[in-house]
Amino acid sequence: MAEEYSVDPAQLLEAATDFAYHPGAVSDALAQDFLNRFPLPAIINALQTKADYPGLESALVDCLEKLFKTRYGASLIPHYMPFVIVGLGAESQKVRRLACQTVSCLLENIDEAVVIQLIHEYGVYQLLLNCLISGDAEVAAASTDAIRKLASHSEGIDIIFPESGNEATNLMNFATNCSPLGRVRVLALIVKLFSISTSVASRVYSSNLLSLLETEISNSDDTLVTLSSLELLYELADVEHSTEFLSRTKFLQILTSIISDASAESILRSRAMMITGRLMARENAFVFIDESGCRNLISAINGRFNLLENQNADECECALEALGQIGLSSKGAASLLSGAQPAGRHVIYAAFNQQQHGKQLAALHALANIVGETRAEKDVLLDGDAEQNLRRLIYEAASKTSKLTPSGLLLSVLQQDSEIRKAGYRVITGLVMRPWCLMEVISRREIIDIVTDAFKETEKIGMEARHKCCQSIYKVFTSSSKLIADNAFSGIATKLEQAISRGPYLGRKLSEAQPAVMTEQRF
Repeated sequence: MAEEYSVDPAQLLEAATDFAYHPGAVSDALAQDFLNRFPLPAIINALQTKADYPGLESALVDCLEKLFKTRYGASLIPHYMPFVIVGLGAESQKVRRLACQTVSCLLENIDEAVVIQLIHEYGVYQLLLNCLISGDAEVAAASTDAIRKLASHSEGIDIIFPESGNEATNLMNFATNCSPLGRVRVLALIVKLFSISTSVASRVYSSNLLSLLETEISNSDDTLVTLSSLELLYELADVEHSTEFLSRTKFLQILTSIISDASAESILRSRAMMITGRLMARENAFVFIDESGCRNLISAINGRFNLLENQNADECECALEALGQIGLSSKGAASLLSGAQPAGRHVIYAAFNQQQHGKQLAALHALANIVGETRAEKDVLLDGDAEQNLRRLIYEAASKTSKLTPSGLLLSVLQQDSEIRKAGYRVITGLVMRPWCLMEVISRREIIDIVTDAFKETEKIGMEARHKCCQSIYKVFTSSSKLIADNAFSGIATKLEQAISRGPYLGRKLSEAQPAVMTEQRF
C-alpha cells in the first residue's frame, strides 16, 4: 500500500492546506474532487509514514477533520474503521483528536444500526475512554463529545451502561483507578451525559455515578479538588431535570454543611451558595426537595450574614445572589419572607444601603426577583404572611434612613448610577403590583419623572427596564378607577401612556442630521 499510494508530500501539504482553509462550508462536490486527486488511502498512508515532514501532519489532520464533516466524507468512514482504531491509539495527540472527531462524524451522519454495529465490532467505546483519561485537553474534549453523541442514540446508551456491567468500561471503575486529572474528566463526562435527557440522567443515577461527585466534593483535604467538583455540580444544577435526581442524593446535606462551615475556604462557601440558588430557582424544586431540606439550605445562607457584616464582600454578594435565585419562584420567595426573622430581610436592608456599591447592586437584583419582576402576573403576589413581612421590612428599612418612606428609598435608588438605576426599575416593576407600593410611587412625582424620561438611559438594557417599569405602573394605576378620578394624581396616566407609546428605544424626537463642524468653522 505504501508504494501504491505514495504521493509527493510537498504537493499534498499544499493541497491539504488549501482545502483545510477553504472559506465557508465545504460541499460534497468539493470533498469528492479533492479525494479524486488524493485518495483517502494515500492521505492515511502519508499520515502514518510521513508525519515527520514539516507541517504535513497538522495540515492533513485539519484537512481530514473538514472532509469528514461533509456527508460524502462521513460516508467513507465505515470503510476505514481499522484506521480510525489505529488513530484512537496513536502517539500523536493531533491524530487521536482527529480519530475522536471522526467517530463523532460517524455518529452524526451514518444510520444508527450500522454505527452501533461498528462501535461494538471495533471496541470503539473503550478506546474513547482511554483517550478521555490519557489524552491531552483537546483529545479529552473530543472524546467526551463523541461519547455524548453515542449516548444520544437509543442503543448507544446501552453500550455506556450495559446491563451485564462490563468491568472494562465501567465508569465507576475508571474513575476510581485513574489519576486525579482522569477522575475529574470522568466526572465531567458524567455531567455531560446527565444533561442529555431525563432517561439518560436516570441511567446515570441508577449506576450510582453521582456518588463519585459526592465523594470528591466531600474531600476536605484538597481545596482545589473540592472546588473543581463544585464547578461540575454547578454545571449539573443548571440542567432542567437536575433537581429531581439531586434531591435523592446527599448533595443537599453536603451543600448545607459547606455553607455552614466557618472554617471552610470562602470560595467554597460562595460556590455552594450559588449552586443552592440554581437548584432552588425552579418552581418544581419545592416538589422534589422536602420542606426541611429547603429550610436548612436557606437557614445556612441566612446564618452567614451575621458573620459577613463589613467582611468578605464577594461572599456576601454571592449569598445575596443565591437568595435572589431562590426567590425567582413564588414558593421560594415565600420561603425567604416567612418567619419572625426571614432571610429576605438581608436582601431588603442591603438593597437600600448605599455604602457598598456591589453589595447594593446584587441585593437590588435579588429583591427584584423576590418581588416577582420575572414571574407571571398571576404569581407575583405571595401568600398573606409573606406579603405582610415584605411590606413591614421595606417600611422598617425606610425608617432607619433619612428617607423615612419607601418612596424616598426608591427615589434614592433611581438617582444613583445607571447600573443601580436599572436594578431599581426592576424592583419597582415587581413591587408596584402591590397597592401600598403603587401609592408610594405615584405620590412622588420625581419617580414618575425619571421613569418617563426618554433621555435618562443610553444603553439598551436600561431603556428596556425603564419602559417595562412604565408599563407596570400604568397597568396597575389605570386598573383603579378611584385613582384615575383622584385630582391629586391627574396627568400621571397620560404621562405614562405617552412614555409607553414612544417605546423603549425611540424616545428621542427625530431630527435632521447636523454637521459636527459648520462650514465657517473649517477656516
